[in-house]
Amino acid sequence: MKFELKNLRGVLPALISPLTREGAVDEGGTRRLVEHVLAAGVHGLLPLGSTGETASLDEGARRQVLAAVMDAAGGRVPVICGVAQTHLKAARAELAAAASMGATAALVAPPFYYPIDQATVLDFYRRLADGSPLPLLVYNIPQNTKVVIEPPTLSTLAHEGAVVGIKDSSRDFEYFERVLLATRELPDFRVFTGSDTMLMAAVAIGGAGTICGAANVAPGLVVSVFEAADSGQWELARTRQDRLIELVMAVREGVFPAAIKAGVAMQGVCEPWPMPPVAALDEAATARLRKRLEGLLAPV
Repeated sequence: MKFELKNLRGVLPALISPLTREGAVDEGGTRRLVEHVLAAGVHGLLPLGSTGETASLDEGARRQVLAAVMDAAGGRVPVICGVAQTHLKAARAELAAAASMGATAALVAPPFYYPIDQATVLDFYRRLADGSPLPLLVYNIPQNTKVVIEPPTLSTLAHEGAVVGIKDSSRDFEYFERVLLATRELPDFRVFTGSDTMLMAAVAIGGAGTICGAANVAPGLVVSVFEAADSGQWELARTRQDRLIELVMAVREGVFPAAIKAGVAMQGVCEPWPMPPVAALDEAATARLRKRLEGLLAPV
């Protein structure tokens, strides 16, 4: 099924990548994860983002994860594939693979490791967009890449048609609002927050929704925050957002994304193993997480 990105709003889980203890892709767990979040009414899927450990997976594992997600999704919702490569040739290979598997679009991080200026950011996305088989969304996550895609830079790319949206994971509300202002003339441009804790506020000022990790653990709760805010039920949205913030604080236990994986594993969806060298939560941390999640995972 072909999806129109200009109409995309709501909750897209930044999917974990289920793995075995040995670090192999757990295709069965991946399929169960997709069913777990779709049953809660999410509006799309984002495999191979930061929560999906894309920077820790080799090419073969990335292809396995995406193939399993696409197969499980079965055309029911749009799938936006994460891309985080420092080299144009490698990024283009990721886009080609995602397009061949039927992805709707790609969420692309800027080159990282070396510090780059805004002119280099512009050049990277322009080159990548030229001949891209998929529409591109920008991934702003400066805490990981050490690169901020400044709003004027984003505005230029958006007005040129090089990119069609952004996921902002900076947790910087002022930045988020500046992005909305910089792209307001383009009503089809999609602005998603990657910060689960900002969901209600992001929707209130015109954001399209969220692409977030907490939706692996409690997809129904995240969807309920979005739907309440999107329909103007602010008291309900505030109550649900408060609960979501508690959950987000709980899954910050340990090294990211170990607690998110543990929270999903507690529901029988998959195993809790991150890709080494990141370790799974130990018994004490798992017990603390289980206790904190009590009540937070109840149906909303």
